[in-house]
Amino acid sequence: MDRFTRTPIREQDPKVRATNFKEVCLGYTEEEAMKEAKRCLQCKKPQCRGNCPVSIDIPGFIKEIAEGNFAQAAKVLAEYTALPAVCGRVCPQEVQCEKTCVLGKKGEPIAIGKLERFAADWAREHDVEVGKAKENNGIKVAIVGAGPAGITCAGDLAKEGYDVTIFEALHQPGGVLVYGIPEFRLPDTVVQHEIENLKKLGVKVETDVIIGRTLTIEALLEEEGFEAVFLGSGAGLPRFMGIPGENYNGVFSANEFLTRNNLMKAFKEDYDTPIKVGQKVAVVGGGNVAMDAARTALRLGAEVYIVYRRSEEELPARLEEVHHAKEEGVQFKLLTNPIEIIGNEEGWVTGMKCIQMELGEPDESGRRRPKPIPGSEFLLEVDTVIMSLGTSPNPLLASTTEGLEINKWGCIVADETGQTSKEGVFAGGDAVTGAATVILAMEAGKKAAQGIHKYIQSKKEN
Repeated sequence: MDRFTRTPIREQDPKVRATNFKEVCLGYTEEEAMKEAKRCLQCKKPQCRGNCPVSIDIPGFIKEIAEGNFAQAAKVLAEYTALPAVCGRVCPQEVQCEKTCVLGKKGEPIAIGKLERFAADWAREHDVEVGKAKENNGIKVAIVGAGPAGITCAGDLAKEGYDVTIFEALHQPGGVLVYGIPEFRLPDTVVQHEIENLKKLGVKVETDVIIGRTLTIEALLEEEGFEAVFLGSGAGLPRFMGIPGENYNGVFSANEFLTRNNLMKAFKEDYDTPIKVGQKVAVVGGGNVAMDAARTALRLGAEVYIVYRRSEEELPARLEEVHHAKEEGVQFKLLTNPIEIIGNEEGWVTGMKCIQMELGEPDESGRRRPKPIPGSEFLLEVDTVIMSLGTSPNPLLASTTEGLEINKWGCIVADETGQTSKEGVFAGGDAVTGAATVILAMEAGKKAAQGIHKYIQSKKEN
C-alpha cells in the first residue's frame, strides 16, 4: 500500500454532469473507504482534530472505517456534529483538518472529508440510529433559523435534555444548505435526512415563521415561555456594486438566482418557479457562491463567464469548486471589473462594460489590491448578470428587538459564548460574522449551546 497517495474518488464525467443536477462526486465504495482509512497513521497527538472547528474525533471515526465498523464510525461522528453528510461535502477540509495531516508533508493528506461523507451516507442508507438525547427536562429554548448554526445549537441542546423549537422563515428547513447550495454539490435528500435525525432527538421545527414579524423575540421570552433564544438567522441580504445599470431586467443577486433554482426547483420542468437565464451570463465574484451560480447557469443552458477583479491565485472559492467549474466549461475573465451594465430601450441587459485590472500592493486582507488599467475598457456581450459579492444579515431582528446591539456592518454583536447585549438572547453564525462557511456557523452554534446551558443552569441555581 502506498501510504502517501490518496485513494481516488469517482466523479460524473464533466460533459455529462454539465447537463444535469445530479451530484458531481459519487463517493467512496466500502472497499475504497477502508483502503483510504488504513492510510491514517493514528497519530498520538492528531493535528487534524485541533484544526477542526467542531473538534471531531477524526482518528476515532477513521479507525472504525478502517476496521469495517461503518455504523460505529457514524456514531462517533454524531457525538460531535449534527451535519456529517453535509460537512463531508461542503466543508473546506483542505484549509482545516486535512491541511495539518502529517501525511500531507510528504504526499497527500488523508481524505478526511470524503471519509466523513462515506460514514454518514452509509448510516443513512442502512437506517443506522445515531445520537441519543437525555430525558426531556421541560426547559424550553427557541432557535431562530434552521441553518447550520441553528441545527447544531438545537442538536446539542436536545442531547442535554432541553425542549427545543426551531423557528424557520422559509417553507423548508436547512437554511443556506437548501436555498444556497445546488443539488449537484449537496442533494436535498442529504440535508433532509440530517433534519430528520434532529427531530428524532425531540427537536420541533416550525416553518413559515418570521421572527420579528410573526413573533418577536420578546414574545418568545415573555409570553411563550422560552428560557433562552438563539439567533442563527444567517446573512441573506445581498450586496450590489452600486454601478450604473444595476436596475436593468436580467440583473440578479446570486442569492435570488440560487434560491429560485435550489429551494424553489426552477430547474425542474414540473415546477412553475420563474427564472431567466439568458444565453450569455456573467457572474461577478470569485467565491463558492459565484461558482455555484455559474455552474447552475451553465446547467440551465447558458454560456457562462466568471468576472473577478483579482487573479486566479486570489480566488476565494475552494480549489475543487474552481476545478469543477473549469472542467464543465465555465470561462474565467480574471483581473476584470465591471463598471457599467448596458441595457436596451425595453430595460433588458445587453452587455456589461468592464475594465481590466492589475494587482498593486497588498491591502488589509493581505491580498494584493486590484487597480484599473487606464484605457483598457471593453464590452462583454451578456444578457444576464448575477452579482455574487457577499451578503449581510437581515436588519429585521435588530430593528424589532429592543436592546440588541449590532455593529456597523449590521451584524449582531455577541461574545465568545454567543451571549448578545440582551439577556437570554444568544447568537452565532453568519448573523454575527457576516457570510462565512458552514463549519464556522456550526462551531458558533456549538459554543452557543454550551453558553445557553451554563446560562440556564446558573439561573436555576440563583
